[in-house]
Amino acid sequence: MNTIKPQDVRQVACVGAGTIGSGWAAYFLSRGMDVIASDPAPDAETRLRINIDDAWPKLERLGLSPGASRDRLRFTEDIKRAVADADFIQESAPDDETLKIELIGQIDAACRSDVVIASSSSKFLPSRVASGCSRPERVVVGHPFVPAYLVPLVEVVGSASTPTEILDWAVDFYRLGGKRPLKLKKEIESYIANRLQHAIYLEALSLVEQGICDYSDIDDAVTWGPGLRWAVQGPVLHRHLGGGKGGVRHMIDHFGWNGIAGGEVEFIDAVERRWGHVSVAELESWRDDNLLAILEGLTPPPQQ
Repeated sequence: MNTIKPQDVRQVACVGAGTIGSGWAAYFLSRGMDVIASDPAPDAETRLRINIDDAWPKLERLGLSPGASRDRLRFTEDIKRAVADADFIQESAPDDETLKIELIGQIDAACRSDVVIASSSSKFLPSRVASGCSRPERVVVGHPFVPAYLVPLVEVVGSASTPTEILDWAVDFYRLGGKRPLKLKKEIESYIANRLQHAIYLEALSLVEQGICDYSDIDDAVTWGPGLRWAVQGPVLHRHLGGGKGGVRHMIDHFGWNGIAGGEVEFIDAVERRWGHVSVAELESWRDDNLLAILEGLTPPPQQ
């Protein structure tokens, strides 16, 4: 499959104009691209334009790409017209697997053969959502996070039959626009971040059911504690810094290893390959500077 180069994408089709689709449309417009959106709902275009107008001042704060303009948005209810000339397609229909299989099959039949199709699915296997296509190898999951116009992470997922060059193309395309794409090594339902979020959510429900705390306490426990750190360091780097000047080795020596026997060797190696060139003191200073920036920028929630 010979695709257009990621840097040469000029027109993006956003299929689905709900919250996710509107966020994607705003984001692509802010990157200086032409966007043609499609959604069958009677008031879809009105809601789409309102959502983009709401997002635009925030995108301006981040910085617009040359040529970025809301005037580069077009809308059609005809999905075939929407995708016919697109250089890239982002599908963002509701998270219903049957609907997505049918819709992506329609997109596959109507768009150019050299175009990558990405689904905004939050949990479905790409091998399933592409099962209605004649060219399923060019379908990937490009899973964003709300608000899609601001949150950088995009999980890029392919099936066992997805060519590496297609996955790499999608990663390069999202990265060129300023996203932080994360390519999974193989497909799994709900991908990475949602599985982590779901595990925390289930534990939160359990704590409330046991009478340990209430739901307000759950949010406070996250937002005023680990949630602040998570904006800077993930659980792996946290284990490294939690070991003090001795780093991850001291952390495991002192608190033990919770994974499979022998897995700590790979864990330590991964940390040292990623962070071994920086001292723990430097990492702690970097963490603290970022925490200060977050704390100084926080505003209270709207009052009743």
